[in-house]
Amino acid sequence: MILLPDEAITEAELETTQAPEGSKRRANQNGFSRFLRILGPGIITGAADDDPSGIATYSQAGAQFGLSTLWIMLVTYPLMTAVQEACMRIGAVTGKGLAAVLRDRYPRWLLLPVVLLVVAANTFNIGSDIGAMAASTQLLVPLPFPLLAVAFAVFMILLEVFVSYKTYVKILKWLALALVAYFVTAFLIHADWMAALKATFIPHVEDTPDYLFIFVAILGTTISPYLFFWQTSEVVEDEIAAHRLAQRGGVPRLSRPYLKRLRLDNALGMLFSNVTAWFIILVGAVVLHGAGITTINSAADAARALEPLVQGFPHAGVLAKLIFSVGIIGIGLLSVPVLAGSSSYAISEAFNWNEGLFRKFKAARAFYIIIIVSTLAGLLMNFIGLDPIKALVLTAVFNGIAAVPLILLVAILSSSRKVMGEYRSGIWSRLGLWAAWAMMAAAAVALLWSFIPRP
Repeated sequence: MILLPDEAITEAELETTQAPEGSKRRANQNGFSRFLRILGPGIITGAADDDPSGIATYSQAGAQFGLSTLWIMLVTYPLMTAVQEACMRIGAVTGKGLAAVLRDRYPRWLLLPVVLLVVAANTFNIGSDIGAMAASTQLLVPLPFPLLAVAFAVFMILLEVFVSYKTYVKILKWLALALVAYFVTAFLIHADWMAALKATFIPHVEDTPDYLFIFVAILGTTISPYLFFWQTSEVVEDEIAAHRLAQRGGVPRLSRPYLKRLRLDNALGMLFSNVTAWFIILVGAVVLHGAGITTINSAADAARALEPLVQGFPHAGVLAKLIFSVGIIGIGLLSVPVLAGSSSYAISEAFNWNEGLFRKFKAARAFYIIIIVSTLAGLLMNFIGLDPIKALVLTAVFNGIAAVPLILLVAILSSSRKVMGEYRSGIWSRLGLWAAWAMMAAAAVALLWSFIPRP
């Protein structure tokens, strides 16, 4: 996001500041520079999706069920891509965030429960991510958990308020590269690749409460409600930065090449997210499940999955904890602002307040105050006795259930001719959206049904 002046950009200014589309394309036709221009909200969304909750859930799935959950990542890729593409398109076409579109289309009695649902899910997720960051840091330094949790929360609030998110992401995305450790580890553990490929392409389902629990958790941490609101609003900010939309709203200047770029960005971001998740499950299955560790009770248990990466090095156990902790902390620093920002977008748009990370604090006080309050509310969750690692998986399950009504609304909005005009969902988009809704609804119902006591 590029920080722009707070004054509105007029249509005349749009025409004078925007270079002709053809000349821009010709200037960026070659090589890597053109590829980098494609990367935007989709890549950030994909990276934030593999947050500490995701890492813990995928690691637990591998440890508990071995390779048998790998197929879920293959199935969720097209479904996740369809959902996030629809959110992206809603933002690009309307020039509004998801909550603002819902506000314009539906009565407040429907809007407010939707906003409260996503804010509750986000707050729980923020709390579990902060707890995981603190617990991971304790692997390296013997400081009290409360002190570390408070320090991380305050540090992120200061960065969110006083540093532009574009600069923030430029720094933190390099910490997210610690996830590459799972890719490298996978090629060092002598995994049975044929068995892994078989488990990927041949679904294995168990009709047990434990399997349903982890199944819903994987769906929830992969197709997460906060990503719907975040990506919709981030596309709007991308349009403002590219002078396709005035800061105070209006009709975006769209083009087919621009939408094509957004779709490719989205597909690449979701691919990065799901491939990373596949490798985390694989490593957890081979290293943890193979060693008889079927339940991850602590950050130290999760860090053991990376020990094969540093075998032969002095103090290999400590080094594995270091790599794991850097990954958890780096992804946490990236994802918590996304979660808090998602809540703030939802609330601010619902009440028609000034919002946007492109604005400075004085121009969007309520927006930034919500970010601060969301982060602190999540922090407080760490003082009610929840185990920080188990809370990550519980968060994923909560997201899996909360996503069901939200996907339904996204499917309806993106297919509406009145909302989307000529850019409404086509047959493949609708198929992906309804398939995502059906799978997540069926999984959530099956899980809740499994909790009902039988005579």
